[in-house]
Amino acid sequence: MPPLLSAALISMALAAAPAHAARLLTAAMQAQMDAAALSPQAQQMVRLALEGGDAQGLPFAVVDKQDARLLVFRADGRLAGASPALLGLARGDRLDPNVGQMVATGIPPALRTTPSGRYDSQPGRNLKGELVVWVDYDAAFAIHRLRPAPASERRAERLASPSPDDNRISLGCVIVTGEFFDQVVRPVLGEGPGVVYVLPEPPLPGEPPVALNAVLPQRLVTGGL
Repeated sequence: MPPLLSAALISMALAAAPAHAARLLTAAMQAQMDAAALSPQAQQMVRLALEGGDAQGLPFAVVDKQDARLLVFRADGRLAGASPALLGLARGDRLDPNVGQMVATGIPPALRTTPSGRYDSQPGRNLKGELVVWVDYDAAFAIHRLRPAPASERRAERLASPSPDDNRISLGCVIVTGEFFDQVVRPVLGEGPGVVYVLPEPPLPGEPPVALNAVLPQRLVTGGL
């Protein structure tokens, strides 16, 4: 399988990042990632964030859609925690430009994606006053705690399931347990700006792998929309 991030993309990120922002991935950090069983794609993204300087010294998170996990890292590169996560109901790496306006009236199932790319995150409050981490405010795309939902959706059971295959249920947001949000997400990403990387969808059988640089490359390198 070809590498997730192309050499050209890594070179562009290195050129764009301030030299002082780069951090070496230490043996202890690598041991943390190995112990948490991070996928090769997630580990490569962490290396770009740290050694490529793309995270610019900020705390960051990686959303691994293949494993349905949220990985949260402190500004110094240490892994703060890893957790199963609920993701958007629909497969897809792109965001409908009007999805943020559909929240009040209902987002069609086909548009309930968790879009891939690089995002500059900020903590904030939703319309109910709940603390969230905004990934894309205009699109109402956030990381938040598990909320009450119709029993038929079985959200708590999906989070507790050992398989990532049943974690597709949200409107597009990344949802974790209240305990993980309070103990990991809030103290790391909930105190100021951060960076969130959402990896592309895993390929379906017979499909070629999708390189992250093929999905919104400017967002990955510059944080632009």
